[in-house]
Amino acid sequence: MGRSQPISIKPTKKEIQNGRLGPRNLELAIRSLYQDGLVVVNDVIPHDMLHRLNEKMVKDAHELYGRKEDSPFNYNPNNLQQDAPPMREFFEPQIFMTMPPTRENLAVSQPVHSDADFAHPDHPFAHVINVPLITMTPENGSTEVWLGTHRESGLHIQEGKHGERASGRIKLDELEDRRSVRPPCQPTIPKGSIIIRDLRLWHAGIGNQTDTIRVMLAMSKLPSCMFERKLTNMFEVHFAPWYRNPMKLQLADDLKEIVESEMSLEIPVDWASKDAVAEQYLNRAFGNAYNFSQVK
Repeated sequence: MGRSQPISIKPTKKEIQNGRLGPRNLELAIRSLYQDGLVVVNDVIPHDMLHRLNEKMVKDAHELYGRKEDSPFNYNPNNLQQDAPPMREFFEPQIFMTMPPTRENLAVSQPVHSDADFAHPDHPFAHVINVPLITMTPENGSTEVWLGTHRESGLHIQEGKHGERASGRIKLDELEDRRSVRPPCQPTIPKGSIIIRDLRLWHAGIGNQTDTIRVMLAMSKLPSCMFERKLTNMFEVHFAPWYRNPMKLQLADDLKEIVESEMSLEIPVDWASKDAVAEQYLNRAFGNAYNFSQVK
């Protein structure tokens, strides 16, 4: 039976200072992504930055949760999908969600699913960057991951149509077949780490058994330059340059100078005033409503 726990990499002080992995850790990271569809890089982001953003996003999470059926949840109301505040006040270039249980929704988990709930290439075209704002554990809802399943992805093993709240669900018989080969795991991910995950990988948000909201940022990144640029300078939705993704970010114009100084990536942005962004960013659609599909 295959290994169920992901590979974790601890960068050296020099690698963190330089903002890129050296040859040894880079090879390990790329090999892990190819074989497992996921790798963890520890001790990348300073904790004080995460703490400040976590305070704001927990406050926003309470507001969104109060909207009940109108909240931007995936699969069940405790799995909120919220935007980080896209304005300079809360933006850290070195960085860039489950609710605690309630009587109505006691630690409800997502079904196992793939985020690639649309016709997509068989080879890598997008990687998701996850940044936990606190240490993630099985108790507070660390994401369940099914390593190696990125190479078994496709609409033929899924249920639910793109755009529905429950799209991308893996069929139960496929889950049982896979479990006998390589069972899933809920890894403990230390605060300050980043997780790199192939968009196609099977996973599930697991119910939070604690009284503390656990926020995890989810962002997508270009696989063609994985680790070739600063580890800590990340933006929200980026796919491979050849992938014709129609989506754009909406950012406050007080971030324009910072974003446009990043010359190594093409960053599609619709700029808006800080006041307009502050009013709109908590009113996004739920995650499965976003259209990542290839445009013609």
